[in-house]
Amino acid sequence: MSPQPYEEKPAPVECAGAVVRDALGRLLLIRRGREPSAGMWSLPGGRVEPGESAAAAAAREVREETGLDVEVGQLLIEALIWDGRYRVQDFAATVVGGDLRAGDDAADVRWVDLDALASMPLSPGLLEELRRVL
Repeated sequence: MSPQPYEEKPAPVECAGAVVRDALGRLLLIRRGREPSAGMWSLPGGRVEPGESAAAAAAREVREETGLDVEVGQLLIEALIWDGRYRVQDFAATVVGGDLRAGDDAADVRWVDLDALASMPLSPGLLEELRRVL
């Protein structure tokens, strides 16, 4: 029996997002308008573009999906998701401007009290990660 040829897994897609809280401690969430996880609530974020840092991508994605401008801080979450297909880096971020509105691939956007998270349809693994870092 001959050995199976080695198949290298493709590198994961680099993604970045932001954990944004307001003065009341609420968390900024978007309802995903596209796959993966369409219809689920998640942190604002998306793919890192070529030549862009993960922190810059997080700020851009927040602006595109929520209409808010943020200052990006420290890295809070780094995870491989969806069977290792995506590498996500989520940063702490603070709102510095803009007007809240759903945009880009976000079907909805809202500030959510932390105690409401457990009853919302969240992207897989998000609740556990948020409990760990918040």
